Order: sequence, then structure tokens, then C-alpha cells
Amino acid sequence: MSDLFKDINARTKLAGTNKLEILMFTLGKDNRSGRRETYGINVFKVREVMRIPAITKAPDMPASVEGMVSLRGVLVPVIDLAKYTNMQTDTQPSIMIVTEYNGHTQGFLVEAVDTILRLDWASMKVPPEMLNAQLGGLVVAVTELPDKRLVMMMDVEKVLSDTGNFGTDEVLFKHIKPISQSNRTVFYVDDSPVARKQISRTLDAMGVHYIAAVNGHKAWEELKRLADSADIAHIPVSDLIQVILTDVEMPEMDGYMLTRKIKEDQRFANIPVLMHSSLSSLSNQQLGKAVGVDEYVPKFEPQKLSQTLMRLLG
Repeated sequence: MSDLFKDINARTKLAGTNKLEILMFTLGKDNRSGRRETYGINVFKVREVMRIPAITKAPDMPASVEGMVSLRGVLVPVIDLAKYTNMQTDTQPSIMIVTEYNGHTQGFLVEAVDTILRLDWASMKVPPEMLNAQLGGLVVAVTELPDKRLVMMMDVEKVLSDTGNFGTDEVLFKHIKPISQSNRTVFYVDDSPVARKQISRTLDAMGVHYIAAVNGHKAWEELKRLADSADIAHIPVSDLIQVILTDVEMPEMDGYMLTRKIKEDQRFANIPVLMHSSLSSLSNQQLGKAVGVDEYVPKFEPQKLSQTLMRLLG
């Protein structure tokens, strides 16, 4: 299975090209629908794929958390994705996908992995409302393969939040201080409802106004509209928004491509772009810098986000 992850250097060059690679996997045949759905996860977040090792049960964990495994001396929580999605299946998981988000490592139990698919973010579409409601907001993007299979990008941030791996406690927002200025506005974009909620709570605690978008394409359309309005009013865009906060992984247009477009438009020259992502490795931060990102802050750390925004908003 290690052959899946060869040619890492080629993958790092995808940043700024609006392309990504996803590892496709299945959770089993759903007894209710008779279907075996295909899901996807960004390869950048996958550390390794292995047969399921011995799992140690742990008390007081959500039903979908099977327990802990020891990986090179580190205890890692293990989540059964079929149980998490309430799938009714007779299939037992046989593979564990080890993932890393914001320095947090966890294992996802799945039925099988398929292959790595390279595609353009433009082919990843926002899921229809009906699918969104059916899956409880679990899927953030979908794409159709030539063989007519639907691949669904799972909102891993929602999974981790629901299973307690990313805190959403009030204590995370307790010590955020309001800014002294009353006329500051942040434009932010993220496709994950969990992340959007945490961003808005942070900005509310700071007393900062905000405009939100759900993916890079919609963000760019709205930013161009704001810039056109500023031109008509003969004012700089920086009078309307003072910081642009962007996620990396988004359907239709990712954060790297969005940043590149912003930096190529001189109307946004004085507005810093803050990248906010669970892709927290140094290499991903460097990729952001390469397309013009001014600052980087990891997701699910409201204190760090507020401190960085406080400095940028001046």
C-alpha cells in the first residue's frame, strides 16, 4: 500500500494549479440502499494506509471511536467511519487510513481503499441540498468519475469535531479580546460548516464585522463585486474589507488559486491574505507563501486566529 504515496515532489507542485489528489475509499455495502458509496480524502492529509493493528478499547468515548492504537510509541484515536455515518452494513473494516490535521493524528477505519485520483478542483462541485440533508452535512464536495461513480469528499473536520478530537468548548473563546476599532471587516471563505461556525464565533468575540463565502469560486466572484463597487464609489477596496481569510481545500477553486487571483489584482494590493487551514505542515505553509499568502494560522485554534487578526487589523 505504500506504493500509493510515491512521487511526493510532484504532489507539492500542485499548489496554485487548482488541482488536488484524493485517496478514494469505501465503507461497505449499505443494506438500506444496496449501494457501495465512494468517498475521498485529500492525499496531503494522509500519512499512511495499513491493515488494522490491535486496538485498545478506551472508556467514555463516542460510539464510533473504537479505541486507541500505538503507532511508533504514540497513542492514536481510531474512528470507524461506517459507524460514524450510521451505515447499516455487514462488512467489517479491514483498512486504517492514518491522517494528520493540525498536528493531530487519528486513524479512520474503512472497508477498502481504491486508488489515488488526480483532478481539478473545478470538477469538485458543492453537493446538492438533497444530498447534504441526507448525509447530515458530512460531504463538502462531489465529483463524477467517467464510470459514473460519484466520489464524495468527506468533511473530516466535522468528523473530528463530532468525535471530540477538535475542541468546540466555550473555553476556546473565553479569553478572546475585542478590538478597539469598530469599523473593521474580515472577508472569510471556508467550505466546512464546522470551520465557518468557529471563525464567526471568533470574529463575534472580537467585535469584527465579516462577509463569508462557502468556496473559492464564490469568494472570488464576491471579491470582484466588492472591488467594482469600490471603483464606482472612488474608494479603495481596503475601506470595505481589511483582511481576507481563506481555507485551502474548497470545491471549484482552492485557497491557493484564490490567493493567486487576489495577488494578481492590484485593487487588493493593501489587503493581507491570511491562510487558515488544517493542512498545518511546514511544506503546506511554504506552498501558501509561494502563491502570495501573507500569514498562516492553523484551524481550530481561535486564540491564535484572534491574535493574528488583532495584529493584521491594527
